[in-house]
Amino acid sequence: MSTLSAVTAEFSKYRSLAEAALEQISPADYFAQFGSESNSIALVMKHVGGNLASRWQDVLRSDGEKPGRERDQEFELLPEDSVRSVRAQWDLGFSVLFGALGQLRDEQLGQTITIRGQPLSLLEGLTRSACHTAYHVGQIVYLAKCAAGSGFRSLSIPRRRPGAS
Repeated sequence: MSTLSAVTAEFSKYRSLAEAALEQISPADYFAQFGSESNSIALVMKHVGGNLASRWQDVLRSDGEKPGRERDQEFELLPEDSVRSVRAQWDLGFSVLFGALGQLRDEQLGQTITIRGQPLSLLEGLTRSACHTAYHVGQIVYLAKCAAGSGFRSLSIPRRRPGAS
């Protein structure tokens, strides 16, 4: 398996993990916050979508932090935000990412890309992005688990229940 195939598979697994958690919550749960400084699932999804779209659009020729990106707005609940619009931003980010990954070749992994003016190899940029995405997917899963309560179906190996062998 090539490195890019492995990276693509990992991004796919994390996307699926988040989406399996989202299937277990209500629309209102997307917007629940545990404090004024905490992010809701919707805000995390907006951020991940915005980040992926910015980073991977035209990755070999332009800085990964696009001038039109409104990063701070990704962390603000706007009146027009809905489950549908948040999901659209999430889907767009992954679409841009997977489109870019489909065009890249392992021979390019040492090529220099730029993120926020910082030169990185393509492999470093992919690693950074995968870790960033996984971090936020963990937040989404945790918040969904809190919202769903005892009805949450484990997405990995469930803990042993009393009486289970």
